[in-house]
Amino acid sequence: MINKVINNKAAADSKSIDEDHLMHFPCDFALKVMGENLNNYSDYVLLVCQKHVEGVTESCVHTRPSRNGKYIAVTVQLVATSRRQLDDLYIELNNYVHTKMAL
Repeated sequence: MINKVINNKAAADSKSIDEDHLMHFPCDFALKVMGENLNNYSDYVLLVCQKHVEGVTESCVHTRPSRNGKYIAVTVQLVATSRRQLDDLYIELNNYVHTKMAL
């Protein structure tokens, strides 16, 4: 019985996905962030992206307000160079009080 459990675990481990190899860097990446529709929310997202990624300009940012206008969706087209870079971006954006989610 123990051998069967060990073999099943080994089979599951061999099928697990190595997240570091899912993406090949550098790559085009669409960062999507949802936050409160404040006058400066998209500016904040742009500044954070510029802090972590070279070459991000206002033309890389697209916004869309929610139906009732309470929230705003911000999409930033950028070139990601590493998983660490993306993790740092997500951490900083998600720590901002007016961010509801980052995808």
